[in-house]
Amino acid sequence: MTEFITKISDIVWGPPLLILIVGTGLYLTFRITFLQFSKLPYALKLAFTKNQDKTSEGDISHFQSLMTALAATIGTGNIAGVATAVVLGGPGAVFWMWITALVGMATKYSEALLAVKYRTVGKHGEMAGGPMYYIEKGLGWKWLAVLFALFGAIAAFGIGSTVQSNSVAAAVESSFGVNPWITGIILMIATALVILGGIKNIGKVTAYFVPIMAIFYVVGGLFIIFFNISEVPSALALIFKDAFTGQAAAGGAIGTVIRYGVARGVFSNEAGMGSAPIAAAAAKTDHPGRQALISMTGTFLDTIVVCSITGITLVMGGLYTNSDISGAALTTQTFDQLLPGGGWIVTIGLIFFAYSTVLGWAYYGEKCFEYLFGNRSIKVYRLFYTLSVVVGAGMSLGLVWTLADIFNGLMAIPNLIALVALAGVVVAETKDFNKILAREKAEKQKSISVTNTNL
Repeated sequence: MTEFITKISDIVWGPPLLILIVGTGLYLTFRITFLQFSKLPYALKLAFTKNQDKTSEGDISHFQSLMTALAATIGTGNIAGVATAVVLGGPGAVFWMWITALVGMATKYSEALLAVKYRTVGKHGEMAGGPMYYIEKGLGWKWLAVLFALFGAIAAFGIGSTVQSNSVAAAVESSFGVNPWITGIILMIATALVILGGIKNIGKVTAYFVPIMAIFYVVGGLFIIFFNISEVPSALALIFKDAFTGQAAAGGAIGTVIRYGVARGVFSNEAGMGSAPIAAAAAKTDHPGRQALISMTGTFLDTIVVCSITGITLVMGGLYTNSDISGAALTTQTFDQLLPGGGWIVTIGLIFFAYSTVLGWAYYGEKCFEYLFGNRSIKVYRLFYTLSVVVGAGMSLGLVWTLADIFNGLMAIPNLIALVALAGVVVAETKDFNKILAREKAEKQKSISVTNTNL
């Protein structure tokens, strides 16, 4: 059974899906005229601006929406996933993760824009949006929307709860000798206290929690890199060289480098999977384009910043050539090798990253479940999701990891089809938003001119 399910996973995440993911990103990049590069500085400024929109419709602020998405996105993939990519694909896989992120920013922008444009208000006044809504309302393909919601609701139990709680339990047991079931119970209670309050509670917690955990890991990783700064040039040279030669990959195949770089890049930043736009739809915003810019920064922060720190450090350490270690263990040992005690950065980071993913995916899963079975089903979903956290902590999750991969891939297919089909809507909304930005810029310059005249 395990071998059969693994083969299905290999088929789902085979070259056709990877080509579709990257191809969609490239297509959207040209359609929005490389907006993810030209507007990135403004998008980052917008994402971290304190004065957020309080008058527009929505449940949470721009920043809280971004932090909820990052809570789900920044997870074990940033630590274990990058290590797996480097082991199986070689150092060059890091380069292809970067490429995936750069085109993925266009994908994430388009997802968020459509999510806000086609979102609806539920019976209790909460926003509901995401691929299932823009597939149904934008394309009229209800059956495809139902498929996405079904895959999303199931995937949340895998990548969102059981896999993450198991990662936390394993890390805590290894470092502190705590029984996995005890860790599972504590994590279950911590999860329940947050998710039972809904998106507003999740948004408040992640807005406080995610920046702290990300800064901790980024600062710790940068300290290790600067502590070994003399090794950085050679590590970067190896990454770029191996990206086009594949000498370090199994069999020296360039295709292997690209495959694992793209696959793990997508797994980490989730661009194209359709998960992040569910959080984007809850944001208070005056225009879909504004929230779309903020959402695309999540891919930049996740892969270009966090994954790069892990990837460069792994290449500097050189332990990836040892076939006996992989995943989080490889990252931990590498950090320890480059800086005594550095492994604690990985252990603590893994715990925080995994817990945040539990919170973010709880919201994704419940919105998919709500789409399928109505608002009354949310409490039932939250209950079972919370219980799955403690179950996952004590399980052997090799099979669950594979199942999670399958449903993550199945989520992406309906979403990518919709993104290509609705590209014209994305372009039209982007042009409209660019006019708004131009007016805002003109008004700002006029205000400055008047102020200077008065002075």
